[in-house]
Amino acid sequence: MTLNKPVLPGQMIGIVGGGQLGKMMALSAKEMGFRIAVLDPSVDCPAAQVADWHLLAEYNDLEALEELANRSEVVTYEFENVDVDSLVHIQPLVDIPQGTDLLAITQDRLLEKSFLESNNIVIAPYATIVSPTDIQDAIDGIGYPCVLKTTRGGYDGKGQYVLYSPSDLAPSMNLLKEGTCVLEAWIPFEKEISVLVSGNGQGDIETFPVGENIHRNNILHETIVPARVDDEVIEEAQRIARLIAKEVNLAGTLAVEMFLTNNGGIYVNELAPRPHNSGHYTIEACTFSQFDTHIRGICGWSIPTIELLSDAVMVNIMGDEIFETMDFVTEKMNWHFHYYGKTEAKPARKMGHITILTDDIFDTLEEIYQTSIWD
Repeated sequence: MTLNKPVLPGQMIGIVGGGQLGKMMALSAKEMGFRIAVLDPSVDCPAAQVADWHLLAEYNDLEALEELANRSEVVTYEFENVDVDSLVHIQPLVDIPQGTDLLAITQDRLLEKSFLESNNIVIAPYATIVSPTDIQDAIDGIGYPCVLKTTRGGYDGKGQYVLYSPSDLAPSMNLLKEGTCVLEAWIPFEKEISVLVSGNGQGDIETFPVGENIHRNNILHETIVPARVDDEVIEEAQRIARLIAKEVNLAGTLAVEMFLTNNGGIYVNELAPRPHNSGHYTIEACTFSQFDTHIRGICGWSIPTIELLSDAVMVNIMGDEIFETMDFVTEKMNWHFHYYGKTEAKPARKMGHITILTDDIFDTLEEIYQTSIWD
């Protein structure tokens, strides 16, 4: 089902997934006058707290998805592990502006790599690993260090194993129990960067400023904007993002994660077909947020030119940090505190984030460090 006219305020947007990304999508949509339906199996999930209607069901529950489709003008998703076949099932009933092709590509690392290669985008050398006998030949060609990854389901460092020497071979083989894997060369990167790009499926495409990302234990810790890189890197990173968006006729927001090497080389690492943690700074620091442009894009509205209003640092709040950050809510008057409303705090679980607008990135990074929360 395809709409020929824009979705207008007062109509219902259905969101598959009720986490923090769904919540921030919903908040943006609410400002524009839309009604929100959320499908998620968790009672009192973050997005349900701000939605008009919460359908309590599993993501692949076809009956529930049909109900969501019948009550919504458009349907979107907030994470990339939604069952593609389930969305295909409801496409005759409701418009899914993002489609399912991009979702299928980003769910499978081999499909994603093939897509990027076909568009002449530089990625790390890799090999397909189906059985343990494949890996030695692959390592002979790729060398150490390298990374073994499952083709499906990995995020925040899950589903991957770094190999530094032959002694790492045996423990890495556990990943093959989950199915076909990919062995990637380790890129000796200087920085990790990302670009958010939004489109409306009608040719309007705009990129956000390039962010510099710092990870801890494979989970995003901080995003610094603008990234501390040369102008040529900024231009190339945004060009790559626009190229990908054009190729998939992007509707909504897409994140493109990249490695930057010492000599200025850019390798695309991963695509996320929805708003992204590294784009949270846009809520305060840009003229429009990544969630605003996502909603505008899936509703067929025009996509505005994005301007950076202020340099910014975004820092994630994990489960073992949440209560410490609350000690600073009365002291740090210029910090923007975002708490997601999750009921259970776990150490490696994202519970919120803080965005700090700044005219001195170094001083702000030091200020964050001095709290001793993120030692």
